Amino acid sequence: MKTIGFAMCGSFCTFEKSLAQLEFLAQTYNILPLMSQTAYETDTRFGKAADWVARLEQAAGREVLHTLVQAEPIGPKGLVDAMVVCPCTGNTLSKIAAGITDTPVTMAVKSSLRIGIPVVLCCATNDAMAASGPNLLRLLNTKNVYLVPLRQDDPVKKPVSLVADFSLLPRTIALALEGRQLQPVFLPPQTGG
Repeated sequence: MKTIGFAMCGSFCTFEKSLAQLEFLAQTYNILPLMSQTAYETDTRFGKAADWVARLEQAAGREVLHTLVQAEPIGPKGLVDAMVVCPCTGNTLSKIAAGITDTPVTMAVKSSLRIGIPVVLCCATNDAMAASGPNLLRLLNTKNVYLVPLRQDDPVKKPVSLVADFSLLPRTIALALEGRQLQPVFLPPQTGG
């Protein structure tokens, strides 16, 4: 059975969707769970950090890695077959594009990419078509980086925001493990109810 690194960043409003996908993926893959420090310790209106950590650990069947020291060996020791960042914030997206490794998640991505492990980004960012846009496009053209297809989540109220279609995460992972990007990458906005 293949092992998937499953890293969560601070897009707290998408944690429920992320964990639903994780629980589904855990039926097919072994899961190595990670969280950014912000995700690991911040209570928000979307829930308490300890509750999210407990749910992630329950689904994965092991403790969450949440420090740079814990994340660094992932690539060199070949601990995963693919690294997933779900949700991936604009902040994390931009750090990955710039090669900044100051969080457990960005370190896990760097250590995976340095030995050719596929990285799947399931983005949720309010500035994907603004400040984070160049970084999103840079990563789309980066070897071994794959994007879960995304769309505008609210073109009227948040015209530069893009959110991945979380339901496409399993297909994106399966194709990434074959070295292929799920297409199309950019989906039309959802309309109606």
